[in-house]
Amino acid sequence: MTIQVGDAIPSVTLKHLTDNGMQDITTDTLFKGKTVVMFCVPGAFTPTCSAKHLPGFVQKAEELKAKGVDDIVCLAVNDPFVMRAWGEKNGAGGKVTMLPDGNATLTQALGLTMDGTAYGLGLRGQRFALVAKDGKVTHLAVEKPGQFEVSSADAVLGVL
Repeated sequence: MTIQVGDAIPSVTLKHLTDNGMQDITTDTLFKGKTVVMFCVPGAFTPTCSAKHLPGFVQKAEELKAKGVDDIVCLAVNDPFVMRAWGEKNGAGGKVTMLPDGNATLTQALGLTMDGTAYGLGLRGQRFALVAKDGKVTHLAVEKPGQFEVSSADAVLGVL
């Protein structure tokens, strides 16, 4: 079942690559007591994700934070090493937390997976953006397949 506005972000633990090596990171830590924008991309280094989705949030990070957002999180069903490299390439440091969901644990718990096997991608996350306040979803925008409209940084700014 897909997460809905009013639902709590599922409590899961993911692996996150930091300057101190591989660390566990929980959604409870990421979301509790904060306003968080989380957007999901089908894959790091893929065309729309790299040309528009992540760069938009990097560029608009200060505007989002000026509207009360504590953290911006980029979720993808990729491994921690790829997510770190992709974040570094796009200047995400200090602006967007790159959250790898290598086993699709969080994406499945949100009910927002997509089957990318026809493209050689396997199980991935749908393109979406959500806003959560203290761990509860207050806004959710899921893109139609092949689209990039409702989950952009500008679209999120428009609902804050």
